[in-house]
Amino acid sequence: MEWQRLEYFQTLAEVQHMTRAAELLSISQPALSRSIAGLEEEIGVPLFDRRGRSIVLNRYGQMFLHRVNRIIRELNDGLEDIHQLINPEQGEVTLGFLHTLGTSSVPNIIRAFHQQYPDITFQFKQNHTHTQLKQLKSGELDLCLLASTEDEKLIEWTELWRDELYVIVPTNHPLAMRKSISLTEVAEETFISMKKGYALRKTTDEIFEEAGFTPKISFEGDEVATVAGFVVAGLGFSILPDGGEINSNKIAKLRIENVTCERIIGMAVVKDRYLSPAAKRFQQFVLDYFSQEKA
Repeated sequence: MEWQRLEYFQTLAEVQHMTRAAELLSISQPALSRSIAGLEEEIGVPLFDRRGRSIVLNRYGQMFLHRVNRIIRELNDGLEDIHQLINPEQGEVTLGFLHTLGTSSVPNIIRAFHQQYPDITFQFKQNHTHTQLKQLKSGELDLCLLASTEDEKLIEWTELWRDELYVIVPTNHPLAMRKSISLTEVAEETFISMKKGYALRKTTDEIFEEAGFTPKISFEGDEVATVAGFVVAGLGFSILPDGGEINSNKIAKLRIENVTCERIIGMAVVKDRYLSPAAKRFQQFVLDYFSQEKA
């Protein structure tokens, strides 16, 4: 069924006059007549009763008009929703990010962005890296902020900044008063780790490999706050980025000597996928924001 025929039918049903309807639609009367006749043939019933030069919507036409009005209204509402979403000044951006970025990094970025573009809105989704990548590929996310990715051919990832990672121990730990330590000094202690599959777990595995030993993992957590809580309870040490999840009154933060300890955070998008003007504007803002910080 042709969409144009529905629009012609709706107009004719409103004015119930062939010549006037043709003028409103800027088409010839014969063209309108052929379109309505084709629609009636496709449906299988007449929609108008012809009375000389006049036409009147019959009961089949009234029933069909009710549905057509709803269809056209839904279409127009959908188009309006899309236009609002892609409006570069008033659109919406769906952003994913790691839980650990929610305490300061992302709020700071959004605050700075809103100072320039106050009418662009956001939907936020916090999750670990592999879930974010799945959501990004499925189209649930426009962009996401996550740790570096490997072997992701569909993903374009751009480094933004690097976070130093620290050994954290409870304040009553024998090493708590130190400013820095070697990892070998805690090699015999139990380690509180993130679960496998998390970007931070992959990073700490690489750190221990570089340090030359395998940690004695006693517990594995889903979130930094959980891992930090286990450390506070005296159940082991961990390696974490500095952030709001770490209670500085109950935990000592120690720099790590002789090993590069950092996580790299970047922005990921799907290569060659359409981004709304608002999402593109945010993407460029973030790139400029961290380019200025590095300068």
